[in-house]
Amino acid sequence: MVRTALEQWLRLSGFAVAAASGPREGLALVDDIRPEAVLTDIRMPGGTGLDVLRAVRARSATTEVIMITGHGDVPMAVEAMREGAFDFIQKPYVPDELVKVLRRAAEQSRLKREIADLKRRLDGGETELATRLVGSSRGMEDLRRAVMELAAVDADVIVFGETGTGKEVVARCLHDFSPRAKGPFVAVNCAAIPEDLIESELFGHEQGAFTGARGTRIGKFEFANGGTLLLDEIESMPMMAQAKVLRVIQERQVERIGSNRQIPLDVRIVAASKADLAAESEAGRFRADLFYRLNMATLTLPPLRERGEDVVLLFHYFLAAAAKRFGKPAPTLHPADINALMTHGWPGNVRELKGAADRFALGLDSTGRSLETILTPRARTLPASASLAERVAAYERHVIETELARHDHSIAAVVDALQVPRRTLNEKMARLGVRR
Repeated sequence: MVRTALEQWLRLSGFAVAAASGPREGLALVDDIRPEAVLTDIRMPGGTGLDVLRAVRARSATTEVIMITGHGDVPMAVEAMREGAFDFIQKPYVPDELVKVLRRAAEQSRLKREIADLKRRLDGGETELATRLVGSSRGMEDLRRAVMELAAVDADVIVFGETGTGKEVVARCLHDFSPRAKGPFVAVNCAAIPEDLIESELFGHEQGAFTGARGTRIGKFEFANGGTLLLDEIESMPMMAQAKVLRVIQERQVERIGSNRQIPLDVRIVAASKADLAAESEAGRFRADLFYRLNMATLTLPPLRERGEDVVLLFHYFLAAAAKRFGKPAPTLHPADINALMTHGWPGNVRELKGAADRFALGLDSTGRSLETILTPRARTLPASASLAERVAAYERHVIETELARHDHSIAAVVDALQVPRRTLNEKMARLGVRR
């Protein structure tokens, strides 16, 4: 009677349910349907919940097991947790709470399957786009589809995204999955080249073209001939250089400094920017004609905070790679670690996530392997006796610092993001000791 009522309740809650009267029948169902989660009592005729857990673990590494236990069986449930049970529910349980636990278990099971599938593809040496642009969120699925469509089309592309979202990875995929894959892929960081050297770097020069030009130098445009040229952080390119780049892109030929000879170019341009180039051109900080010439297609990369459970999937991916690189076993993630991953703001996006995975794999944190302390080091400075005012101040400081990092320390952008007056933000920063 209780099992029938529970089955009906779970069906009404949106679950597909298969019920069994005992361990043997239940394990046969596990073999048959490979469920995302198994809900079992601790004490049953024909075996215990611990027996079921061990048998399920032997059959399926991705199926989560949840125990229903009476008050006297809590020690056995704790032992089951040590052996890998997802959670346990005490009788009498609240149906809504049970549904929440089951949904979390199903999500965890799906994540394990995605990680196992990703590892299988990587171990098999596959070059599928899904092993390069990792993630199962809607944003990443749309991005992979757009990359594959654009890779086949010989068009210039703007890749827009926050710092650390993987713009160069996307540019590389556009090249590697295109007919130009056998040609060179050349990446230039426009922000890293001094203004007086950028033209020589991009267009090349002849011997004697200027003081110090002791020999002929091939520029990046020419070096990328037959392949793809990535102009990273193009918003940082000086206006004078933008005008000359526009001409090279329009005419598809380049003239080295100190030469009158035009060199034909067969090159695809991918321009990457963390700034909205349309807004930059309207503000007069970027040439509008260059923007229009480059903007044959635009790929927008979603920030990590908008990618849901991709955060955990990517962390597992980077953690496994780091453990292999360092020659260490990959540490186990606990529920508190998962919570820390999902609630962190990730202002540095995938780059920050990879760094956190490296630190977690190395176990460099002085308090032990804890993602919570790795991601929020300021929390450790607060004593347990900290007052409410001190805790609120620490939280406000963390939020403001996160938004400053996410918006490249633009006060105007942080004011918009936090929806506070500029004066209020300045006062809080001064009071909390937050520096721009």
